[in-house]
Amino acid sequence: MAGGQGRVLELAVLGSLHETPLHGYELRKRLNALLGMFRAFSYGSLYPCLKSLLEHGLIAEEHPTEAVGGRSKIVYKLTADGKERLQDLLTQAGPSAWEDESFGVHFAFFRHTEAEVRLRILEGRRSRLEERLDSVRTALARTRERLDSYTLELQRHGLEGVEREVRWLNELIATERRASQEPERDTSSDE
Repeated sequence: MAGGQGRVLELAVLGSLHETPLHGYELRKRLNALLGMFRAFSYGSLYPCLKSLLEHGLIAEEHPTEAVGGRSKIVYKLTADGKERLQDLLTQAGPSAWEDESFGVHFAFFRHTEAEVRLRILEGRRSRLEERLDSVRTALARTRERLDSYTLELQRHGLEGVEREVRWLNELIATERRASQEPERDTSSDE
């Protein structure tokens, strides 16, 4: 339906509506909390996204009988097709799932994602960040003597942030692997 950033917003909207039906303002607040932590969110993109999701039958509108302040608010809810589309989006574990602009949204809905897919996304994200660390370290080694102390500090700060995220991902990956092995141990002890 949408490419790149549109797909991230689509996932965020469908995932949010999977939790509960929401009217536009509540959905904007929820998306701001979700996407705001990871990247800038344009409210101007929400309503075209909702319109597209409505046109494709992935969400439906409900018009409550009670008016709030003299005006009824439209409530959006997920349709059966929308649930299928959400599951399809949640199974996508390719490079787009571990990029900066989409990783956080995928991570926010990990509880609805299969363990194997979660692990692939986490490992892909870690790999991407390790590549980034290598290239930044190489560039920094070549240009260190030409940089002022403030630029060097900014580079160091950026490196530390990426290193911290890699450590965090290593812990998550280890936890995922342990969790995937637990049921096997439980069933073998019963025999």
